[in-house]
Amino acid sequence: MIGMLSATAAAGRDADASAFGSGASASPADGDVTAVLPRQPRTVRDTGLDPRLVTGLVLKILHAGGKTPLSRLTGRLRLSVSVVREVLQGLVAGQQAEVAYSGETDLDWTKLSVIEWLDRIYPVFSRLTEDCFYHSSVTAMAELIKHGCTTAFDHQYNFPRHAGKRLIDRQFEAADLLGMRFHAGRGGNSLPKSQGSTIPDEMLETTDEFISDCARLIDIYHDTNPFSMRQVVVAPCQPVNSYRETFVESVRLARDKGAFLHTHVGEGESDVIKARHGLRTVDYLEEIGFAGPDVFYAHCWELTHDELRTIAASGTGVSHCPEPVYLVGAEVTDIPAMAALGLRIGLGCDGAASNDNSNLMHCLHSAYMLQCLVSSSRKHPVPSPVDFLRYGTSGGASLLGRKDIGRLAPGMAADLFAIDTRRMDYVGTRHDPLSLIPRVGIGSTTDMTMINGKIVWKKGEFIGLDEAKLAADAEAALAAIEF
Repeated sequence: MIGMLSATAAAGRDADASAFGSGASASPADGDVTAVLPRQPRTVRDTGLDPRLVTGLVLKILHAGGKTPLSRLTGRLRLSVSVVREVLQGLVAGQQAEVAYSGETDLDWTKLSVIEWLDRIYPVFSRLTEDCFYHSSVTAMAELIKHGCTTAFDHQYNFPRHAGKRLIDRQFEAADLLGMRFHAGRGGNSLPKSQGSTIPDEMLETTDEFISDCARLIDIYHDTNPFSMRQVVVAPCQPVNSYRETFVESVRLARDKGAFLHTHVGEGESDVIKARHGLRTVDYLEEIGFAGPDVFYAHCWELTHDELRTIAASGTGVSHCPEPVYLVGAEVTDIPAMAALGLRIGLGCDGAASNDNSNLMHCLHSAYMLQCLVSSSRKHPVPSPVDFLRYGTSGGASLLGRKDIGRLAPGMAADLFAIDTRRMDYVGTRHDPLSLIPRVGIGSTTDMTMINGKIVWKKGEFIGLDEAKLAADAEAALAAIEF
């Protein structure tokens, strides 16, 4: 399978089988479970305690232990996250306390628009170090491999000044360690926040800086030979966060060097681009020339059918990332319309900022099930499960311009995974293996993953690597950052 990550800044799961047997769960006699559970206080007022007492208790813990994770505060105080957060907001505003938000749930997609979400997470990204980007890449690629992904594309567009310019180099280092075939999307942002972007100034680059480093990376790593393990994609982050010249120069460089192009499109920014440039994103990029068979966009959930026709006519591809739909709570991307119009479609996990796993199998299952959820409101029928399998294999290969990967056939790269279906999980499914992942789902890792003829994962282990040490090193890198 071929997976698309996006914005690796911290780090699918997938059976049309019937359930055999049933059991009764224990519950209060003739009653609702919720009737016997006390209501959890959601505000300081709900606790019935003096607000000054609650504030004093929080301050006492903070003064004793310094910057403290939210989970530790809630555990020590035995109060809900919402109650502790209410107190902390006042303390942080008054500069009386700092809280380490590391993997906490206070960043809640469900209450924010995409643009508001980006405004919240980019300041977090700006604190990451070069080591964080390396270990996050190892983490994400390891999970991809465990779940059958053999080629990954990542759109890394966060370049904090203190982290330096070798972040993509470190990603290639991570891919080499694990044996992953890797296409690196060298992203970047050039428009200041004062002019309407969502990017902190400490992560801005000039167009010249961005283009220069893209050229450097292409010269070092970009290999277009059959079965190559390394390629580079010129990938300015998104039009809302970059000057027009950044996209113009990206097109010029990529076509001069024979590299592909990528950016984010149709994820809530189209009206902003229209207000700024007089055109919605698809037409704006078409005018620039950032479209064609050597280009693929990510997301595209807010696009009209006319815009999809424009993309199809140019030969531009779309990498669909289904799982952020759960968090955004916005539209389910119209994959049936895209398929009917003949768009090239691939699948991605998206990055850890908007999806807390890098499991492409899970994304295959999610992609199919989400389309089934909204099928009654769609003009076109849901593509078959096997089509979704194609999106995650040959579809991804097409987006990357690869004719040597994406399917099993003589002369193709020896990229594959194996699952032993002689298990209870798969009873009633083995007659239709092509539908298994999208329709039923795989709830465990593969039994074996092979990349370029080399087994890299087998029977729960990375060949030649100590997974526990990899995990400990990643945790240590994360712990060193003050959030």
